[in-house]
Formats: sequence, C-alpha cells, structure tokens
Amino acid sequence: MFRELEIKTTKRGELIDITRKVAEVVSQSSVKEGTCLVFIPHTTAAVTINENADPTVKRDILYKLDELIPWEDNYQHLEGNSAAHLKASLFGNSEQIIIRDGRLLLGTWQGIYFAEFDGPRRRKVQVKIVMSDE
Repeated sequence: MFRELEIKTTKRGELIDITRKVAEVVSQSSVKEGTCLVFIPHTTAAVTINENADPTVKRDILYKLDELIPWEDNYQHLEGNSAAHLKASLFGNSEQIIIRDGRLLLGTWQGIYFAEFDGPRRRKVQVKIVMSDE
C-alpha cells in the first residue's frame, strides 16, 4: 500500500509531528505485521523520529541546528538555501518503522516528525506499507 500525504509548512524551519497521519495509513492498510517506510521527496526537507512529549525538544533541535548551520554563511549555491540542504542531509530523507499487531512500533515518547528547512511550502510525505512474510 502506498499513500502520499500533503504537508503545509508555515515557517522556514519547523518540525511537524506526523505520527497520527502515518498511523492512519497503517490502520487503513490492514497490515498486522510489516514495515512502514516514510520517505520525503524533497532536498530541503527531511524526516526524523524523536521525543514528542515535550514541545521544547523541537525548539531545542531547531535552535541548535541554526547555531551549527546558519542560514547565511560563505555558501556557493545560487538559490541561497544551502543551509536547508545541509540540514536535510544530516537528518535524512527516510525512516523505517516496524508494524506489529497493526500498529507502529514506536517507543513510549517517540513521534515521527516532518522537518522543514526551507519553508513555508507545500510538501509531500510518501508512506509505503510492506507486509511481512511472518
């Protein structure tokens, strides 16, 4: 099963919790055992799994990324968004989550985040559900 989700971002940099949206795709698939692949088809956005209980974690991640990779530096890329490309490369464009008993097998405090580094934009998140042979 394959689904494409649309995300509308509102800031240059933000982390958007997409856990529920991905879990809905898993639920609709009726797959009990398998894997869920979350893929971001953009070069200035990414996906990550991290704590979703305390919203200050998102703020801290974005704060530190901006400190390590400032928007303006001695970059050569003509579009002027090199920082976004660097951040997206550090995070990565995909995550794979185990499906067990029809649910995402995430840790107690874990959530799936769409990471925007060059917004605001309309973005896509591609979700592929694969049934296991078990």
